Amino acid sequence: MSTASQKGFVFTGWHMAGVMVLFFGTIISVNVFMAYNAITSWSGLVVPNTYVASQQFNGKVAQARALAATGVNGRLAVSAEGARYEILGPDGQPVEADRLVLNFKRPVGEHQDFSVEMTKEGMGVFSISREVLPGHWIVEAIAERGGERILHHAERVSVHGAKK
Repeated sequence: MSTASQKGFVFTGWHMAGVMVLFFGTIISVNVFMAYNAITSWSGLVVPNTYVASQQFNGKVAQARALAATGVNGRLAVSAEGARYEILGPDGQPVEADRLVLNFKRPVGEHQDFSVEMTKEGMGVFSISREVLPGHWIVEAIAERGGERILHHAERVSVHGAKK
């Protein structure tokens, strides 16, 4: 009998090299995959210049407080087929507006974001027929009357329905 058949399997340096290649190859492959996903998905950019945004912050807060003090608010309804928006005063009655723009933004990513100018149906009532993809959206409504902003409202909505 030979000594090799008595020992059975022998773990050699080549086996260890294979284990090391498989182990680190798995780790490196996962890291490359995660880095690719990070680069090709949301940029993380909220504002192009944070210094300029910080300088404008107090003015925007004052404008938001002034708009909130008027008591004008809105009611948003979004479906896969379009959207409807009602502008209401503090007494719950419709408020006249010349123009209403809705900005649809995804919470993460910006490749599907879009803006749409709504069609006026009546006093304080606007609508649009346009496909809205399913998922979560942050909808920003900006209404103007006589060139002055009378409403700035943002709401997170969830649109249900499958894309056909």
